[in-house]
Amino acid sequence: MQLKGFPQTLLFYKNSLIQFGKQTWWFSIACCVAIAAPAQASVEMRVGIEEAVPQVTVGSSTRALVRDSAGRDLGEIAAMNAFIAQSENGKVKVDRWKSTQIWIEPTGGGYVFIGDRWYRGKTCVIPTAKGLTAVNYVDLEQYLYSVLGGEIFPSWPIESLKAQAVVARSYALYQRQTKANSLYDVGDTVRSQVYKGILDETGSTQTAVNATAGEVLTHQGRIIEAVFHSASGGHTENVENVWTRPLPYLKAVPDYDQGSPEYEWVKTFSRSELSARITGVGNIISMEPEKTTPYGRVRTMRIVGDAGTRTMTGDALRNALQLKSTKFTVLSDGAVAGTKSKEQANSTFKIKGGGYGHGLGMSQWGAHNLAQRGVGYQQIVLHYYKNTILAKLQK
Repeated sequence: MQLKGFPQTLLFYKNSLIQFGKQTWWFSIACCVAIAAPAQASVEMRVGIEEAVPQVTVGSSTRALVRDSAGRDLGEIAAMNAFIAQSENGKVKVDRWKSTQIWIEPTGGGYVFIGDRWYRGKTCVIPTAKGLTAVNYVDLEQYLYSVLGGEIFPSWPIESLKAQAVVARSYALYQRQTKANSLYDVGDTVRSQVYKGILDETGSTQTAVNATAGEVLTHQGRIIEAVFHSASGGHTENVENVWTRPLPYLKAVPDYDQGSPEYEWVKTFSRSELSARITGVGNIISMEPEKTTPYGRVRTMRIVGDAGTRTMTGDALRNALQLKSTKFTVLSDGAVAGTKSKEQANSTFKIKGGGYGHGLGMSQWGAHNLAQRGVGYQQIVLHYYKNTILAKLQK
């Protein structure tokens, strides 16, 4: 089967290279120090593309070498041909080859095909008890070309793209250090960082990554867990108010996301719809926050219904109601609590909130607005990650 879609995508990003002038804003007390990177020529990321699937389509844009788990050459596959990798008796079967792992490595700077997209680097398909896992092994900087395009708009100010590059690089390397014993370092969705291969690469994302090559955020000489989010609704949070233990670099700071599409939002539910999504209490009468963070995020909410009462966490409510964040208040225009009138059954609950995401670390819309004001990427990242130093990996 022939693979399609590759040449047009390749031409798109190769023909859209943009040159930007040197940025002129420098953070007066920021120093860029060197920290040691692994001794290899470049840092390689392992990105999980498919997991626990019965089969996965693989291929290459150029002639590719096929190797087994020990690195031995099994053969070659022709360019632009699709092959189905399948699990068979605890091994991976691709075409006529079978091994405990199958590697596909393009020649001549080619690209690999996994699932339904093209990627840089090479492919490793691994059998597990639940099916096949397909991992893209890719150079860190090239990985970031795509991540930037998946996480923010490539048309945003270049300093905001540079800030995202530093943050995404730091996050990826932190995960790489902590996931050494896993099949992959990061996934390809919002649960890690959005990564769609060469589809999301543009000239501006390449420029931003190249301009900040090797730059990471560190605390006491170690790369930080640089989580980020879309918008906070005016103020980011302390990590201990959202997750568990405090971290010296994930501190609450004023945000600059005012005017963004995610700064404020409203979602309205009928009483019957709300009662269907929040079970165990019957028809919902009222919702009152029990615990909130200093900046308005719901930690726990008391739900009162005509058949019982329960307490839910803000995260559980966010998931149940598909809200953008846990920063919200609930307004009811229903009947008086305790009544069972027709009006009560038909009344509505209005949920008014702010921000999109967990509210920790850099706000992407805040970075966008700061960059529009002429603030450089160094100031942006050091504002959102306190007690950190901007460092450069040293090969």
